[in-house]
Amino acid sequence: MSTAAPRLSPPFRADHIGSLKRPVALLQKRKESEEAKCTQEELRVVEDEAIRNIVQMQRDVGIKAITDGEFRRHMFFDGVFDNLDGMKYIPVVPLDWFMDYVPDVDAFKKQASFKGAASYLCESKLKRTKPFYIGQFEALKTLTKPEEHKNLKITMCAPEWFHLRHGPYAYRKDVYKNDEEYFADVAQAYREEIKALYDAGCRNIQFDDPLLAYFCDEKMLRGMEERGIDHAALLDLYCRVYNRCLEGRPADMTVGLHLCRGNFKDGRHFSEGGYDRIAIKLFQEIHVDTYYLEYETERAGTFEPLRWLPRSKSVVLGLVSSKFPVMENKEELIARVHAAAEVIANGDEKRSREEALNQICISPQCGFASHAEGNPVTEADVVRKLSLVVETAKAIWPDA
Repeated sequence: MSTAAPRLSPPFRADHIGSLKRPVALLQKRKESEEAKCTQEELRVVEDEAIRNIVQMQRDVGIKAITDGEFRRHMFFDGVFDNLDGMKYIPVVPLDWFMDYVPDVDAFKKQASFKGAASYLCESKLKRTKPFYIGQFEALKTLTKPEEHKNLKITMCAPEWFHLRHGPYAYRKDVYKNDEEYFADVAQAYREEIKALYDAGCRNIQFDDPLLAYFCDEKMLRGMEERGIDHAALLDLYCRVYNRCLEGRPADMTVGLHLCRGNFKDGRHFSEGGYDRIAIKLFQEIHVDTYYLEYETERAGTFEPLRWLPRSKSVVLGLVSSKFPVMENKEELIARVHAAAEVIANGDEKRSREEALNQICISPQCGFASHAEGNPVTEADVVRKLSLVVETAKAIWPDA
């Protein structure tokens, strides 16, 4: 057990990624709303009740960084580009405009996730004229206790989401001449939103980014090369974009970055490969405080890349699967945490194993419902999984 100083700010020893399994009543009411069979006010009542219950669940199991489960969203990436002036919803985007970056493009696009080709593209100058997540944060405050407000977590769409998704089709060239111009306005919008969230009392945000993991995947990188894309330069660009989004952010706001390899409703993943290729840039060049990393299966590689984690940052190890109901073994989870601490300590001869252990927290590897339908787990499974995370953390850290 660690004897390090208590962790009084996010991320907490037992954390989670943000999205939680939606109850059937909420899914049904949202369906009615989409079919114009109920009002937005009626939907809001059901959302509030569902969030009130999911907040209590998080309290009951011992989760301190409370979220609304993303219950007011359909997809995890909702919020930014669907509210950003200059982005246009396109109900049918040509499949060739989806940059999936895998060698066998035709076979890949036959997968279920690409049958529907609706998306957003930049049609004019981007500008934030209305909030992205302020409403969700303010609503969550009304459903939680004042002493919990500083720990409430808002999850955010990755700033490069539609850029990597659509490549050269992401924005019109008569609107922006190049990526630098495009991302200058994207970053400005994020800076404005982050400041507004801070002014509203938010101190805990997390970027959800399935795209940076592409740069860990050899097949994805080959796909980029086949399209004539310099993936090293592209990764450098995205690192700069994150830092531009975070310019001037307050020191007492915790910023996390979650790397995901895909979290489809049938448990299928999207990319694979260890963090080795991107570890130095990820940990040392992107100005975030903590990293939520998938580590529940071998496709994430070994803990070795953690040797590059700076002493000033923390890592939340996603050791518990949110994809399937099978339960992990607590003793094995404890052993893996200590193995990770050993790697971190060995990466810096001045860092003790105790100090390295103090930089670690644990969580599920991803959310339980990145999309409204959610993963093949039940609400009871979610409780069991989060309880396991908390129990494991308490066996390692006294401040859990």
